[in-house]
Amino acid sequence: MIIQAIRSMIFYALFIGYTAVLAIPFGIYSLFGPKMTGWWVVKAWYVGNLFLLRWVVGIKTQITGQENLPDGPFIIASKHMSDWDIFALLPATKGRPTFISKKELLDIPFFGWCMQNFHTIRIDRKNGGAALPQMITQGKEAIARDCRVVIYPEGTRRPPLDEPKYKWGLAKMYEALDVPVVPVALTSGLYWPRNSLILWPGTARAKYLKPIPSGLDLDTFHETIQERIEPETTKMLMEDIDKGIARPINKALQARIDAHRR
Repeated sequence: MIIQAIRSMIFYALFIGYTAVLAIPFGIYSLFGPKMTGWWVVKAWYVGNLFLLRWVVGIKTQITGQENLPDGPFIIASKHMSDWDIFALLPATKGRPTFISKKELLDIPFFGWCMQNFHTIRIDRKNGGAALPQMITQGKEAIARDCRVVIYPEGTRRPPLDEPKYKWGLAKMYEALDVPVVPVALTSGLYWPRNSLILWPGTARAKYLKPIPSGLDLDTFHETIQERIEPETTKMLMEDIDKGIARPINKALQARIDAHRR
């Protein structure tokens, strides 16, 4: 654990430094330059950080199901367990990402300015349901620009095998935008746990599942997205756990594992 803690500290130092090197000049450019430019900077950012994860802390990346990504604009709806999820989803946006993000991230100097270059949709959680109309309006604008909208339907990172808590924001956006939704299952929480300073070696996996076509009613879609993501995520997590993971399994995670084995 001590060795892995040291490796994690080195990673965080390199991650922050590398992000700053890219974000400071591009952030300044984003204040004055045209929007939806600088994809090469974004690509350099996620490729570089995946390299650091692989060679500094030992987290490999495996992404499958790319054949399920449709042409044209669509919504990517992903399980969310760690910051790795951002790196895994960016290639699927095909150079035109629009993330739905809490406003606190966009308020960060330089980094937030970079996010705004790609028309990131700002969500103020303090506004509750009042934020939804604004999210839908900005989502429609993104789809009109041929963007791929990325949303985490549970709204925040959740531990592996935890009870799902899907919010209705995705369903209402799906209804309003009238485009397909690509569900994503993943296992990143086993290797980059939320609220943990220690990252653990292994292979973090993401899988793009078959898209849900537009046109379903609100309730049917809300049920369908969970039926697509949750069983596949559980299956992938249990496969990795059964193979053996480097991360210590605490009592809370062990209880969730036992519950899924009953």
